[in-house]
Amino acid sequence: MKIIDGKAVSLSMREELKENIAELKEKYGKTLNLAVIIVGNDPASEIYVKNKEKACLEVGISSFTVKLDENISQAELENEVKKYAADSDIDGILVQLPLPKHLDSKSVLRLIPDEKDVDGFSDGNIGKLAKFDDSAVFSCTPFGIIKLLKAYNVELCGKHAVVVGRSNIVGKPMALMLLKEDCTVTVCHSKTSNLSDITRQADILICAVGKKHLITEDMVKDGVVVVDAGMNRVDGKLYGDVDFEKVSEKASLITPVPGGVGPMTITMLLYNTYLAGKRKVEVNK
Repeated sequence: MKIIDGKAVSLSMREELKENIAELKEKYGKTLNLAVIIVGNDPASEIYVKNKEKACLEVGISSFTVKLDENISQAELENEVKKYAADSDIDGILVQLPLPKHLDSKSVLRLIPDEKDVDGFSDGNIGKLAKFDDSAVFSCTPFGIIKLLKAYNVELCGKHAVVVGRSNIVGKPMALMLLKEDCTVTVCHSKTSNLSDITRQADILICAVGKKHLITEDMVKDGVVVVDAGMNRVDGKLYGDVDFEKVSEKASLITPVPGGVGPMTITMLLYNTYLAGKRKVEVNK
């Protein structure tokens, strides 16, 4: 068993990004600008946003946070997003989720132009991904997982990849990205019968459901590559969807929680912002 070190891969990517961003500025005078919109005072969201700000600073992206009152109306929030959507100096827009319950996040996210959608959540970007169009902005967590697998030279072509979870943020785009890499893909979810019968067939198993230790050692075959994208906080401690201690005895490669997929998500946000700015320069030069 070998551990997939997400921190190390993330650090390496950020160093390369820092150089590429500096080159973009030197060559074209281009400064990358990311607008982050946060509504309300959710502690977890505030921590995520601070981490994103710090990461942007590290690689040379200029980011600023727009903090809005939790009682803001739908129209006021949409006007705020429209303002940055129309601003040619802004390369990326991120609306921190979840929004307060009275706000319709789908309507808000639809206002972000595909090319500025650095989270990769828009209908347009998901549609492009479904068509294997490389101009798509890819969802950060599944994109990070692909980068991890490639960093460890995991053969994807022709392999059976099983994705447990069908969320719009991880599961669905993950399945599409694996298809794009020529995997044979099976998607499982809460209504799947005989889950273990399917997971035992996996050459590559990716789990993203949010259920502590859903995947146990009897549910995987020897030599499987396991990627755990689950995050479950229990009594102040973070657990994945996979029983790491037991499953690692059978896996050839496995991600830990924390320290596996997590560090890659913000790194891919930085990468998407860089790509957005680079594509804009290439179109306008």
